Amino acid sequence: MAVAARSRSIWLLVECFTKYCVVREAVRHFHALKNFEGGTKVLHHEGKYGDPLSLYLRALCREGRIVELLEALEAMTKDNQPIPPRAMILSRKYRTLVSSWIEPLQEEAELGYEIDYIARYIAEGGLLGERKRWVPRRGKTPLDPDALGFVYSNPMETSFKRRCLEDWKVHHRKLLRTLRNEGPSVLGDVSELDYIRVEERLKKIIKGPDQNALKPKAASKMIVSELKEELEAQGLPTDGTRNVLYQRVQKARRINRSRGRPLWVPPVEEEEEEVDEELDELISRIKLEEGNTEFWRRRFLGEGINGDHGKPIEVKNSEVHDILNDADVVEDVAKEIEDDEAEEEEEEVEQTESQVDGRVKDKEVDAAKPLQMIGVQLLKDSNQMTTTSRKSRKKVSRISVEDDDDDDWFPEDIYEAFKELRKRKVFDVSDMYTIADAWGWTWERELKNKPPRRWSQEWEVELAVRVMLKVIELGGTPTIGDCAMILRAATRAPLPSAFLKILQTTHSLGYAFGSPLYDELVTLCLDLGELDAAVAIVSDLETSGITVPDQTLDRVISARQITDNVVDDLS
Repeated sequence: MAVAARSRSIWLLVECFTKYCVVREAVRHFHALKNFEGGTKVLHHEGKYGDPLSLYLRALCREGRIVELLEALEAMTKDNQPIPPRAMILSRKYRTLVSSWIEPLQEEAELGYEIDYIARYIAEGGLLGERKRWVPRRGKTPLDPDALGFVYSNPMETSFKRRCLEDWKVHHRKLLRTLRNEGPSVLGDVSELDYIRVEERLKKIIKGPDQNALKPKAASKMIVSELKEELEAQGLPTDGTRNVLYQRVQKARRINRSRGRPLWVPPVEEEEEEVDEELDELISRIKLEEGNTEFWRRRFLGEGINGDHGKPIEVKNSEVHDILNDADVVEDVAKEIEDDEAEEEEEEVEQTESQVDGRVKDKEVDAAKPLQMIGVQLLKDSNQMTTTSRKSRKKVSRISVEDDDDDDWFPEDIYEAFKELRKRKVFDVSDMYTIADAWGWTWERELKNKPPRRWSQEWEVELAVRVMLKVIELGGTPTIGDCAMILRAATRAPLPSAFLKILQTTHSLGYAFGSPLYDELVTLCLDLGELDAAVAIVSDLETSGITVPDQTLDRVISARQITDNVVDDLS
């Protein structure tokens, strides 16, 4: 009975967090729910109450959490819970559970053959007036993706690549916070110069790549060659004077914006990030202790506190400039210094004005006098407690102290305050525990402190194929658009080893692409020197009863003959 009540409590928490779009907490509690036998069946609840299981799966797709999606599908397999049909209805334009998390589509999937849009419009009820041709503005009317004939404007989904980048930034933000809290000693026996190098490296990772390169240049500032390049890339005429080209570019951009398409930007070669193995090794020494109750309990007792904690780092200006050779980082650091100086000047003015009442007689003596009691002021001034900005915290700490004889005070130093708390026996150390400790969530510590994996196109394709096969195993039916999106991701990698698996799965579902797509795959395999993959694709097409163009066959046969001749010459 207790186990059933506990699983029901966790199920309700997962449902609550999912419906309120707090996906991170929903994932956290789902990890506990999947450890109960039949946990996914309880979450599905026979499709009642809005089908929480489908909502959870769709929320994972929307936020690009594909590793968690695979975990959920595997838990459903263990519980013999088939995938609900509603989970497959995620959005429009050939999008379902499988492909919704791959780079969000801004246009139709490339299926390899022409699409009859008139026939589709008629099939959707356009002639009878059943097809709604408008979408209410977001935030005005609730959107129902399952309403009959409703053109569902799905929320912008986070791609898997973006999710990996965000997780990567969050992890390094934790490392930077730990580095600043623990001081240089967390890196071991290193110089002060290495400490600053590691700090700036973490700040650069957190900042991320420059996003300005993704914005198109203003058409009024473009020269004729740039205008022609943009028009040619979109298949538009490039003849005429500069004014004609300018108007043509502006019109094309307006059309793209109205249709929700991304604006064209000139291709930019991605600069390969320099790998500094020494810095990476130093960063790997920083250990996170999230969820480690024993560690924080010892820290509260004063154990493990380094003597050089909070020690200021002094480095020559010339050395700093040698380290901060990145212009963006230098600009950010300079901006931070200017902001700090401005805040300090502003705080000094405010402090001077607050001292007009005469409570502080000697400003120099008061400035030299160390602050000893700030607890009373923090409790008395509730307005200043509402903000957590650095400026407000500094302002509160600088307010003149009153009622020195009051017993309700704490030292300014955090560790001295801990000692005072223990001395007064405010609470027992054994009372320090988390939800993970109370409920036995032993996996929490490992998940929180595990560094995320870097995104790669190959990894994305691998996960895509696994999700597609798992959905089919659970009784779902991916669309031809799903298969096309995964195949397109494999060609971008490129990953010829995945071509055959994706094509075989597609053909087993009864789908067939157009000959241009097959010809592109075979050509790509030949260009990459993957002759065996090209032959396997052609064989699978013939087995599936799909006609292979004679030109494609001739190129594969010619490549095979050349390979055989080379092998004979070598032998």
